[in-house]
Amino acid sequence: MGTERDTVIVSAARTPFGRYGGSLKDIDYYDLGAIPMKEVIKRANIEPSVVDEVFWGVGDTSVCKDVFTPVAARQSLIKAGLPPTTPSISFDKACVSAMSAVKMAATAIRAGDIDTAIAGGATSFSREPLVVRNLRFQGFRIGNVAMEDPLFALGYKDFNPVSVDSDNVAYEYGIGREEQDEWAARSHANYGKAWKDGKFKDEIMPLTIPQPKGEPVVLNIDEQYRASSTKESLAALKTVYNTRAITAGNAPGLNDGATAILVISRKKAGELGLPVLAEVVAQVSIAIDASRMPEAPGFAMQLALKKAGLKLDDIAVMEINEAFACVPLVSMRVLAGKDKTLYTKIADRMNINGSAIAIGHPNTASGARLIMNLLYELRRRGGGYAMGGICGGLAQADASIIKVNA
Repeated sequence: MGTERDTVIVSAARTPFGRYGGSLKDIDYYDLGAIPMKEVIKRANIEPSVVDEVFWGVGDTSVCKDVFTPVAARQSLIKAGLPPTTPSISFDKACVSAMSAVKMAATAIRAGDIDTAIAGGATSFSREPLVVRNLRFQGFRIGNVAMEDPLFALGYKDFNPVSVDSDNVAYEYGIGREEQDEWAARSHANYGKAWKDGKFKDEIMPLTIPQPKGEPVVLNIDEQYRASSTKESLAALKTVYNTRAITAGNAPGLNDGATAILVISRKKAGELGLPVLAEVVAQVSIAIDASRMPEAPGFAMQLALKKAGLKLDDIAVMEINEAFACVPLVSMRVLAGKDKTLYTKIADRMNINGSAIAIGHPNTASGARLIMNLLYELRRRGGGYAMGGICGGLAQADASIIKVNA
């Protein structure tokens, strides 16, 4: 029996995730965030004024019309029809952001500061501008100007590209190119089966996309998915940034999308007569050595299990976000230690509906996507516990455990 201050989820939805330069490229960033915010309110059938606060992952403000302090969460929530009196926070923890948003909302609810919140995030890689640096005080008068593409060798200027660090850690664990390509092909195969089985209808809200010519197109599938992806086709791709094994095929794309989850105290849900979809059981945030990113979700998930007083055998289904194929492969080894039998049991329950390699990775939206996919999967199974882990931001990581009552 739960307590009144337990945090529960009563609504969760997301846009389809678009390819880089794909169907969502022309959607204004604030409008993109507003889409799932509005949808979760609609699905719960509540008045917008019931939402006490919005916690929103925003990784890159340069895609906003207002680059300097755009308060993206606030602009999106107003567009979504929430009252202008609704406070919000826009924050950046890179790929961890949307899961941390749920954690921040749950913490505020348990503390009694608020009863209801929207948590999630939005990313639009397609709207990333080119950058011109160091002109303001350089006395530039004539000549060519060099532009910088922030998406090239994506990572952090004072550190290795995240692909290089991930490749190095995978090599230490003995995880080679073939195993990573196999996992990437598995992601596409699992996604394709799940989509054909109608599993994503619960979370994906179809979007009507206007076309330059002809009728609008309805997008109801993640554009990153490639039905033709096989281990053999992936093996033909070249590696990137002089890595041993990282390719465009065993890593996610640069994607566009937004996610939102409506979290609420158990007491408030009862007062409003809202059916509970899931309970948020435990959430943790960690950080490790900045060069060790693929290990981070595994360590976060170990800590979440300890916090919840659960064991791996208690968890029915899991997802580790595929920032690269080597991330779940390394983190599963962290979870299993040297127990090969346990590793196999973990792998059988991991990323069963695919993950970022097939779904896409709009980074500050992905953490909430993991939670909602696990939530709906548990409901289809008739209840149980699920656990998700995600890395990002120079080897930070979050993990969440949720429960659906049988």
